Amino acid sequence: MNNFKVIRSQKPMFSFHVEKRSMGILILLAILLVTSVIISIGLGSTRIPVSEVLKTLVGLGNGTEQLIVLELRLPRILLSVLVGAALAVSGAILQALVRNPLASPDLIGTTSGATASAMAFIAFSNGAYSIHWLPVAALVGGFFAAFLTYITAWKRGVSPFRFALIGVSISTAMSALSIYFILSGPIYLASQALGWMSGTVYGSSWNHVFSLLPWTVGFFILIMMQARTLNSLELGDEVAKGLGVSVERKRLILIAISVALAAAAVGIAGGIGFVGLMAPHMARKLIGSGYSRLLPASAILGGLFVLVADLVARTLFVPLDVPVGVFTAAVGAPFFIMMLYRSRQG
Repeated sequence: MNNFKVIRSQKPMFSFHVEKRSMGILILLAILLVTSVIISIGLGSTRIPVSEVLKTLVGLGNGTEQLIVLELRLPRILLSVLVGAALAVSGAILQALVRNPLASPDLIGTTSGATASAMAFIAFSNGAYSIHWLPVAALVGGFFAAFLTYITAWKRGVSPFRFALIGVSISTAMSALSIYFILSGPIYLASQALGWMSGTVYGSSWNHVFSLLPWTVGFFILIMMQARTLNSLELGDEVAKGLGVSVERKRLILIAISVALAAAAVGIAGGIGFVGLMAPHMARKLIGSGYSRLLPASAILGGLFVLVADLVARTLFVPLDVPVGVFTAAVGAPFFIMMLYRSRQG
C-alpha cells in the first residue's frame, strides 16, 4: 500500500508528496487545537456554554457575551496560541542546528537576552516611553544575545557543541542582568517587572494579536521553505556540505529566524519557559523527525500547551490570575529532568 500522496499542479508548476499518516495526525492535532480554543473561551469566572460561544463567534450573542468572548477572552486565547507556536518552532529549529533534543530558545540566550532588555526598558524608562515599545526592546535584546553567542562561538565556523556551551553562559549572564535591572529600577515597578518576567498573557488585546500574527506567520512560512535544509543539518555538517548546503550561511539564516520568533513571543508575553523544549520533542514522538511535518506539529502542540497552561492559570485560582509561565515551568522542569536522565542512560 502506498503511504504517500503526490500533489501536482501545472499552473503554477509544483510537485510534492505528503505522508498520509502524518497528514492525518496533523489534521487531528489541528481539530484538537480548535476544539480547545472554543472550550477555553467558555471557561472562566463567568461560564458560557459552547453553543453560546459559537453563536457569539458568528455575531448572534448578546451584548454581555460579545464583550466577554470577543474583547476579553478571544484575544488572550489567540495570543496564547501564537506565542506557544512561535516558541515551539524556534525550539525545533535550534534542536536541528545543535543536534540535541534538549535545545531550546533559552540555550543561546535568546529568551534571557530579550527578558534582560525588557527589564532594562521597564526599569530605566520610568514611564517616559509607551509600554508598546516593550516588544521592540525585547526583540533587540534577543538578537543581541544571539549575535554575541554566535560571534563568541565562531572559530573557523561554528560547531554545534561550542555554540550550545557558550549559549548557556550568555543565557546565565543575561539572567543575572535581568535581576540587576529590576533591583536598579524604581521599587514600584518591581512587581510589574517580575510579573512580566514570569510570562503572562494577562491584559492581552487585539493589538497584541495583530502585532504578533503577521510576524509569526511570515517567519513560519520562511522556515517551512528551509525544511530540507534543517533535515540536512541535523545529519551533521559534513553530510550537509556533501548535499550541497552552504552550512555557515544557512545556519546564520536559521538562527536569525529562530531568534526572531522567540524574541517576538517574549516581547509580547514575557519569559514563558520550556515550550520550545517540550513541544518539538512531543511532536517528534508523534510524527517523526522530517521537518516538513515536524514544524507544523510543533507549532500546534506549542500553541495547545500554552493555551491549556493559561486556562489553568486563569481558572484554577480565581480571582487571582497566575502568570502562565508558572505552569509551563511546573510541567517543563520535570520534563527536562526526565529527558536529561534518559540521555544520560543512553
